[in-house]
Amino acid sequence: MEIILAKTAGFCFGVNRAVNIAQKTAEECSGCVTFGQIIHNNEVVKKLEEMGVYVVNTTDEVKPGNTVIIRSHGVRPEIIEEIEKKGARVIDATCPDVSKIHKIVKSECEKGRRIVIVGEKHHPEVDAISGWCKHYDIIENKDDAEKWVLANENQPDMPVSVVSQTTMNGENFETCINIIKKLCTNLEIFDTICRTTSNRQKEADELSRKCDGMIVIGGKHSANSNRLADICRKNCSFVRFIETADDIDISEFKNVGLLGITAGASTPAWIIKEVYHKMSEEIKVVEPTEETESFEELLEKSIKTLHTGDKVVGTVAAIGATDISVDLGTKQSGYIPLSELTDDPSANISDIVKVGDEIETFVIRVNDVEGTVMLSKKRLDAVRVWDDIADAKSSKDILEGTVSEVNKGGVVVNVKGIRVFVPASQTGLPRNADMNELLKKKVKLTITELNQSRRRVVGSIREAARIERKAKADAIWNEIEVGKHYEGTVKSLTSYGAFVDIGGIDGMVHVSELTWTRIKQPSEVVSVGDKIDVYVISFDKENNKISLGHKDNTQNPWDKFVAEYSVDSVAPVKIIKLMPFGAFAEIIPGVDGLIHISQIADRRIGKPDEVLSEGQVVDAKIVDINEETKKVSLSIRALLKGEKSVEEQKEAESYEDEVVYDTDAPAAAEAEEDKAE
Repeated sequence: MEIILAKTAGFCFGVNRAVNIAQKTAEECSGCVTFGQIIHNNEVVKKLEEMGVYVVNTTDEVKPGNTVIIRSHGVRPEIIEEIEKKGARVIDATCPDVSKIHKIVKSECEKGRRIVIVGEKHHPEVDAISGWCKHYDIIENKDDAEKWVLANENQPDMPVSVVSQTTMNGENFETCINIIKKLCTNLEIFDTICRTTSNRQKEADELSRKCDGMIVIGGKHSANSNRLADICRKNCSFVRFIETADDIDISEFKNVGLLGITAGASTPAWIIKEVYHKMSEEIKVVEPTEETESFEELLEKSIKTLHTGDKVVGTVAAIGATDISVDLGTKQSGYIPLSELTDDPSANISDIVKVGDEIETFVIRVNDVEGTVMLSKKRLDAVRVWDDIADAKSSKDILEGTVSEVNKGGVVVNVKGIRVFVPASQTGLPRNADMNELLKKKVKLTITELNQSRRRVVGSIREAARIERKAKADAIWNEIEVGKHYEGTVKSLTSYGAFVDIGGIDGMVHVSELTWTRIKQPSEVVSVGDKIDVYVISFDKENNKISLGHKDNTQNPWDKFVAEYSVDSVAPVKIIKLMPFGAFAEIIPGVDGLIHISQIADRRIGKPDEVLSEGQVVDAKIVDINEETKKVSLSIRALLKGEKSVEEQKEAESYEDEVVYDTDAPAAAEAEEDKAE
């Protein structure tokens, strides 16, 4: 047989606390009594009687001088008053989770709200809860909930607050709530089911589904133990509900291959241990593997004590309005106040944690009286962040943070809760710039100084930017090639071109490479900050120079020109610039031609502006196309022949002969054209 012991089996914190209080009180004084059974377990009650602690069930049984220990289920406030009037001393061993319900119903009742308690009508815990409010109803199950709704159907706006018995079945509580919701429009719901109880019931359900047999240990009058047995019976046909090891008939278990053992909250560890060892001794039990925890290990975990400063791992059990409940696998109840979860007031809690998440935390305070453990995720994260910052300083790694403050000397950056001061000279902003433009912005920085004992950290945004830029520049130089395209950002403009950042390196786009059309200034095409597509024309790695182009080669106007025109073609051209040696004319956008001064008219002229003006459109003949230099020569004069008188024709020919035979004229014109371009 293989035995699996439920991790949640046995005493919950509230029960364990009550028993410890009773035992300690018995050792310190005589005349101790408990008001009602301290817990629902006869064996524990017998042990206490042996120590001189007896049970009283009414205030009439209390005698002056007695020390009365209030049971873990709690009592009505008037009972405490009556006991004190008799001259007896009261020690309250009420479970902290139950005391919390007392405070809730008292507060809600004072607000004028009606209390609905979901629980067993005759259970001592429910009886005690009802004593802390004036107007209340008790609902046990679905049928009771439906009857309550029917009885109050004429009061849908009645202010109602619902609480639950700590050991109530979660499914039953949810069912009752859903029925009440159908009527009530002014409803407040307090889920006061003990998390340990919920976890125990959940584990019993899972364990009973996979085991051939189940043993449930608990007092016959214990509500939570009986509920565990009922849950197991739904999934497993062989379930034995026992109070002690003496109730076990070993012969019944011979055909059980996998046995599960669980126990109610009122079952002490020594009874569970006796049952476990009896089964182990009588029947050959498969020894646990290295991966399987032994009974002793599980028992030790369930009763382990936590201390301030411990690092613990738990599971998020619930997310409330003011705190997060964490299951630590112990009898104590762990919680994280929202202020100890994060420093970010705008953070969405559901983005940080979810129910079921495993979470590592830092123990801030252990309250043994209330059975609670205050935890902090923020402080544990802070400890780790200091380690991360120290590592980042030594390795010069880049960290991220948000600028939270601006002062005269610089800015303060919040890096995971740690304040990092960045001097003004290291912000990366120009001198005398307004540093408020960085406020609330996320930035990257390096750590330059660290003194953890003084909690002083100094960083540099500028250095982080330099490191990133160098890394990007190195990557570009390793991959750069002629023709490769980049998306760049225009950083600055000059009269001869634009400097473009291609991701860590600046390249230069000459004005002639910005567009196919003739422009005077780069600002006619681009502006600082523009994102543009550029490609590599050439590069010089040694001198860190890159020549870039922006013109779209698929829209090359020269290709369009040579496809439409040839030598001797006549085209309407637009005069765009007058020079001493002639005029430049646009044939099509992006392709210009030169009309030499000798080709403007069929007579001698001193300057081109004697005949032409900028912006004028005239017909011209294409007399030469140089494919290599992509230059075009035009002539207006060639179209004027035959339109003059004999005298005018002779004068023009004389001028033409003079120009044609001037051997320096063509070379001079070409030189002037290059200079103009």
